[in-house]
Amino acid sequence: MTAGVVDAQLRSIAEDANTHQPLAPGHERIITERFVLWMGIRSEPAWNVVQRLRLGPGTIDSTIEQVHAILAARGRSECSWEVGSSATPADLVEELRRRGMADDDDPHLVGMLLRREPAAVAGVEARPVRSFEEFCDANAVAFTAFGSLPPSDEARQRARYEEEAAAGHQRSFVAVMDGRIVGAGTSTYLGRAVTLNGGSVLPEARGRGAYRALVRARWEDAVARGTPVLVTQAGRMSAPILRRLGFEEVTRIHVLIDRFG
Repeated sequence: MTAGVVDAQLRSIAEDANTHQPLAPGHERIITERFVLWMGIRSEPAWNVVQRLRLGPGTIDSTIEQVHAILAARGRSECSWEVGSSATPADLVEELRRRGMADDDDPHLVGMLLRREPAAVAGVEARPVRSFEEFCDANAVAFTAFGSLPPSDEARQRARYEEEAAAGHQRSFVAVMDGRIVGAGTSTYLGRAVTLNGGSVLPEARGRGAYRALVRARWEDAVARGTPVLVTQAGRMSAPILRRLGFEEVTRIHVLIDRFG
């Protein structure tokens, strides 16, 4: 790791992101001494996350049983386990694999912080969304970039847009090139930092600065709020870019998929 002095709270935000995020409507979080279970509005593993794991050799099986029971009671049969650098025991990844869990497609995440101003990017306009239409365009970019079909329910999208505006703890950003929205990302506001989520750029626009411009815009927004620290979890595609922008690695997370239905 390359980071300087990082206090425990910032490191925890980087390692166990869903433990610290404000809960959106329909989301739920269960906190125990051994784990935190975050549940979103969908049933896929990425929307049902077990993290901040503090287990002993004799509590692994009972913890798995407890998590499965909680999810099954809500009609869910799969989840992801995020084993961070601080998780115990030290061989927890191997123990979970022995119990049938498998690595995610991109299992190695890096928890990162940015605590200095990134370079400005010429030729790209990056800013918060200005309308419901731009919010929908941003969602379409994100879904396209991640290989999924964009949502078609306009009423549900409008509800999300209005919830975001009313709650005030999250903000959507877009990157615009040649008058077209080609990139999107969000910021979530915490007391001491801003977390970055969902940074994405359309395939045909990559390599032209849109991703870097989105980071810069969200940095400026964080500074204006008085919390000049960006926190994110990076996979194999984004980690090299973020390192070049000045992000520091402070923790690592191994993601396993648990299908028990």
